[in-house]
Amino acid sequence: MELFANTKIFFYLILTAILVSILWRIGFLRRKAVLKILFSKTNFALLTPAEFKTRRRLKDILFLSGIFFIFIALAGLQWGKERKERIATYSQAIIALDVSLSMQAEDFKPNRLENAKMMLKMLFEEVTQERLGLIAFTSEAYMLCPITTDLDALKNLSERLKINMIPVAGTAIAPTIQLASRMLKPYGGIKALVLITDGEDHEPKDIEEALSTAREAGIKIITVGIGTEEGELIPIKTPQGTEYKKDRSGKTVLTKLDEKSLINLASKTGGAYIKYTNAQQVADDITNQLRTLDKSLTKTTDTVIYKSRYQIPLALAIILIMGALCLPIRKGKI
Repeated sequence: MELFANTKIFFYLILTAILVSILWRIGFLRRKAVLKILFSKTNFALLTPAEFKTRRRLKDILFLSGIFFIFIALAGLQWGKERKERIATYSQAIIALDVSLSMQAEDFKPNRLENAKMMLKMLFEEVTQERLGLIAFTSEAYMLCPITTDLDALKNLSERLKINMIPVAGTAIAPTIQLASRMLKPYGGIKALVLITDGEDHEPKDIEEALSTAREAGIKIITVGIGTEEGELIPIKTPQGTEYKKDRSGKTVLTKLDEKSLINLASKTGGAYIKYTNAQQVADDITNQLRTLDKSLTKTTDTVIYKSRYQIPLALAIILIMGALCLPIRKGKI
């Protein structure tokens, strides 16, 4: 918990204190020079009894203390949590990222997966009215994060994604669509699945059934194709150095972007195909697509809201400043 909501105010407090000190010093020196001309030390002492100096000092202390408490109030003194319910509008989408071995290809440096992760980081910094979930998939799909507004959690999870973190080889898109459909089913309106992959699908036989489920759930599939049509070898790091993935017959595997399949997936659900060029451009394109989705009213409860207590220092400031203004310097008449 932070005791103050806006600690930058104290910077202005320091500047004000310095400025007041300078002005007070200038005023003191000028007053001293005038008194030196008009009165001798003995006569001035007779005109200003000890209680005069004491009251004057007390007025200064009260006034400066009041100014100090005004800055405390402006800084937003706070303590004690309060539960605050608010209603906001959000659209819903799932981000699904391919973590199969083919995403290790280096046609985008350092590799496809690292480029995708960089793009996701930028995406999570741009979205404002979207609730997102996160899926990682190979030939099976796993939910890493349910639909949430906690973009920091999504960012942290996406940064930890790595090749073959799912102990199942190959690539299949149908299980990912089915899992995303289940996650998005409770929400009304048009939702989206953002599918980030090179498009290779080793089990295409189930794709039509998965697409039918997505359409029934009101899900648009936004496919992001990452890779090149010319293809790239898949490097495998070993203690002996870098080798390249081979198929069962011993031939070196060339992984290519299957752009046609990804365009087909998007078109069958009223979605869009985005070809990966650079992280920022793709993040912008996805954000623009997400903004077209239906939004629904959602109640959210924020428990990390502290009660503002600015009234206490403000009341003290008013009392102190009024006390300084009302306190007479002289008691009675001289």
